[in-house]
Amino acid sequence: MSKERIGIAGLGRMGAAMAERLAREGFAVMGWTRSGLPAEKADNLGIAAAGDLAALAAASDIVILALLDDAAVHTTLEALAACDLAGKLVVDTSTVSPETLRAHRKAMEAKGAALLDAPISGGPEMLLAGTVGLFIGGAERDFQRFGPVAETLSNRIHHVGRLGDGASAKLVNNMMLMGLWQVMKEAIKLGGAAGLSREKMIDILTGSPAASPAMRSRLPVILGETEAVGFPVSGVLKDMGVVFDLAGHLGVETPAIRASHASFAQAAAMGFAEADLGTVVRLALEGRS
Repeated sequence: MSKERIGIAGLGRMGAAMAERLAREGFAVMGWTRSGLPAEKADNLGIAAAGDLAALAAASDIVILALLDDAAVHTTLEALAACDLAGKLVVDTSTVSPETLRAHRKAMEAKGAALLDAPISGGPEMLLAGTVGLFIGGAERDFQRFGPVAETLSNRIHHVGRLGDGASAKLVNNMMLMGLWQVMKEAIKLGGAAGLSREKMIDILTGSPAASPAMRSRLPVILGETEAVGFPVSGVLKDMGVVFDLAGHLGVETPAIRASHASFAQAAAMGFAEADLGTVVRLALEGRS
């Protein structure tokens, strides 16, 4: 059975890595960005460039969105609804509200398209390696259709329920990570105040049962050995805004995430908005926050 043609709307860090991975694994991939896709970038990724969204939809069986925020997803889905979408599967991998895709379900179905939400857990380097997590919401038949693509991108695929439930699962997962960085920051500040050396604290924290792959992957950033950006502080703040919106709508208190938000907002105010999220812990380790 031949592989379905893939169109990717949005080629930032995540979209570009997804496009490169799928093209490398034998999918025919076309990309589109709202600002225009330079031929050189498309060539470097091994994909074709679409001149507009209609061309992307026409040349694709599965259209994947990899966009910044809810506003970008709403705008793109509204534009897609003006295209011929008969038989298409539209999959949103952005980190947005659970209600965002649900708001477009009827319009997509009226045009003959199916919808899935499949937000991604992990960064560009994990996408390129095929090791990100995927939280997928939508009908079983659509999940099965997306399976070959999902399996190329991920070794941790979760079909969590109805359309929008993937977004909810991603936000819950993000909350745990947001809390991790805040607790590590506080632990380092307390350890430093108690007289523990920087080296000893890192050795203890990364070797304890509380350590995680996410923590270990950020060690070069935390130790100031690299300025590489897997996911920026500004992105964390954006995602926290989505968490707060959902929690407020559902009446759930999130005091730990409020504390974490304050730390990331402080880092942004200090000029580190586009630095990697591990910078929040690095600043504490250096006694700067």
